[in-house]
Amino acid sequence: MSAKDWGQLVLLGALWGGSFFFARVAVSEIPPLALVLYRVAIAALVLHLWLKLRGISFAPVLARPGSFLCLALLNNVIPFSLIFTGQTEIGAGLASVFYATTPLWTILVANALTSDEKISTTKIAGVAIGIAGAAVMIGPGLLSNLGGPTWAKLAVIGAAVSYAFAVVYAKRFKGISPTVVATGQLTGATILMLPIVFFFYSPADIVTQSVPIWMAVLVLAILTTAFAFILYFNLIASAGATNASLVTLLVPVSAILLGTVFLGERLETFEFGGMILVMASLIIIDGRIFRR
Repeated sequence: MSAKDWGQLVLLGALWGGSFFFARVAVSEIPPLALVLYRVAIAALVLHLWLKLRGISFAPVLARPGSFLCLALLNNVIPFSLIFTGQTEIGAGLASVFYATTPLWTILVANALTSDEKISTTKIAGVAIGIAGAAVMIGPGLLSNLGGPTWAKLAVIGAAVSYAFAVVYAKRFKGISPTVVATGQLTGATILMLPIVFFFYSPADIVTQSVPIWMAVLVLAILTTAFAFILYFNLIASAGATNASLVTLLVPVSAILLGTVFLGERLETFEFGGMILVMASLIIIDGRIFRR
């Protein structure tokens, strides 16, 4: 990957790490599935306005509605639903480690379905060290959360697999502007989430009068969704599916650092050690230091 790609990857990791911070605020008063709907719907609206202001056509999405609905299903609806369901029975720490396995599944899916992203020992080793780093960052709390039903663990792993198929599937939109791809995906996710939310909740259940909660929702939708997905699809087009999926290794690092800076949480020694392992995994996957 180029220096620009690495810069986008780090920025994307910071944004998606921040999404855990703002979601933690918003979910205190808004049901999880409703929060997903608000997140994708507001982000889609913002991106539609941006396309209008820039004079960019939405026609590529209208020409392939089925493809964009499929992308929305793989990249939003299925993984969000599986993660929420799994976390009803297992802790967030264990879930985050399963989430960090996304690059491993992406390597396997990309190897099977693409001709330009084949498996290599370096990739496997780097991702394995990264997953270990994510586990170390959770620390002693991970051991206490190893229990829980098998189906709940498989649900979160299923979300990681869905993300892997989504990032490889997104390669087919390489000729379309990343902004248009992000708008199409989020529009599709909104269409799919609307009936789900209104089936499970009444309108009174998904509305709050708290201004701070709505501010958190807006930041979650605009910065960590609309802008973040533009970066994400640009990264897929530029660096490939496997490299783009590495962001899942950076998300827990970012979340922990944001908690330290803004919530006054103490950075533990094991968390720092886990971050070092994650950074080492990215250096190994990049490979330039070994070539030199």
